[in-house]
Amino acid sequence: MRERTAELAGLRERVRSGPSPKATEAQHAKGKLTARERLELLFDEGTFTEVEPWRRHRATGFGLEAKRPYTDGVVIGWGQVDGRRVFAYAHDFRIFGGALGEAHAQKIHKIMDLAEAAGAPLIGLCDGAGARIQEGVTALAGYGGIFQRNVRNSGVIPQISVIMGPCAGGAAYSPALTDFVFMVRGTSQMFITGPDVVQAVTGEKITHDGLGGADVHAGTSGVAAFVHDDEESCLADVRYLLSLLPSNNRELPPSTPTDDPADRRCDALLDLVPADPNQAYDMRRVIEEIADDGEHVEVHERWATNVVCALTRLGGEVVGVVANQPSSLAGVLDIHSSEKAARFVQMCDAFNIPLVTLVDVPGFLPGVDQEHGGVIRHGAKLLYAYCNATVPRVSVVLRKAYGGAYIVMDSRSIGTDLALAWPVNEIAVMGAEGAANVVFRREIAASDDPARTRAERIAEYRQELMHPYYAAERGLVDDVIDPADTRTRLIDALTALRAKHAPLPSRKHGNQPQ
Repeated sequence: MRERTAELAGLRERVRSGPSPKATEAQHAKGKLTARERLELLFDEGTFTEVEPWRRHRATGFGLEAKRPYTDGVVIGWGQVDGRRVFAYAHDFRIFGGALGEAHAQKIHKIMDLAEAAGAPLIGLCDGAGARIQEGVTALAGYGGIFQRNVRNSGVIPQISVIMGPCAGGAAYSPALTDFVFMVRGTSQMFITGPDVVQAVTGEKITHDGLGGADVHAGTSGVAAFVHDDEESCLADVRYLLSLLPSNNRELPPSTPTDDPADRRCDALLDLVPADPNQAYDMRRVIEEIADDGEHVEVHERWATNVVCALTRLGGEVVGVVANQPSSLAGVLDIHSSEKAARFVQMCDAFNIPLVTLVDVPGFLPGVDQEHGGVIRHGAKLLYAYCNATVPRVSVVLRKAYGGAYIVMDSRSIGTDLALAWPVNEIAVMGAEGAANVVFRREIAASDDPARTRAERIAEYRQELMHPYYAAERGLVDDVIDPADTRTRLIDALTALRAKHAPLPSRKHGNQPQ
């Protein structure tokens, strides 16, 4: 027994150290950590438990039968993050370039099933060259099993993909099915077809980073929710994000005691937000002012910047914030911002995270490109997401809220639980200038002094239909509040709504806009 136990210890050390020191050096030379080094950073010290370390492939042909390393290129297991159970898999690029074969896929299937059974988050640390070509269709079938589990667990447990190397071909679809995607500048790329194929088919020359690098997916495609300069800071933020999410859809997000008083007045808001509806400001500063200790984490910070989606805490409780951003495209809604906000709303609703919507929207972005690009169906995605959400919902109209965009931004008419507004709010079909041009068009045209008449009618329209209390008088705004009391009123409302229960009609699923 002692001999066999010593043999086991030696084998385990060989498995842990990887295929060779040279392979480890090559990984480090690329600015990348090994799979086990990444797992050590992700989990609390000493808590990671590995399973199936002895797994080896059984494929033959193309020299595979002579090369059967342990783990088959992926490390799976579970551990704790801030004391909470989390499951993970990590591709080991040193073995077959992290490429997925039959045994490799079965290990990932195993850990995904365990995460589902345990009701705990699943983290995928992706650093692989796609399907293992030598294994043919069995490798492709392995991806199918992963995708099926991604979809089955969607909205059930948090799924986070961390791209730390190449992620090409079919491999890219699994991260796309998860809740959040992290990427690292300079070392991670995602694409369906690589630069060589692109050039062969289209004649376009482009680098790996130019085609599917971190900055491309953060600012252009919207695939990456978070981007970091190095793996250490990336994994630290994965840990922080987990602290804002429940373990599964049957639990509430974790509460955290705070020394920031719930009744703290936010007097800075009186100067931070200009009364002039055409003057820009940074909505992030509004969020910082009302959030516990000014902390928040913004999702898709560099994509569709005309809307801000952020996770933060109010009174120690996690909330999701959706807010128009007046400093980007005047805060209008368009195709990308509607998609971004819709997916964020769905994520929050799936994981029992209350929603706060800060409204300052002049409408939808006009233009041929928007209409031909399907702004109708994309805008409907956000409308669908809000109407379908059953978590506590509170909206605050800071300044303007015009037309269909007002309705879509969680208005009272689509089911927000509490609608608040600041005393400079303007809620109307359109701005006073545009409304006067339509309603009083003939009168203005026939006037001896069109400019004067137009100015008078603009003032009349604003006074009659756009004064701050017009919507409140009709029950479409529950209260007009002092901006400095915004934090207090939000915390009070969300506390009152904490036990909200709003069952949906019995159905298999809805048919949301595409």
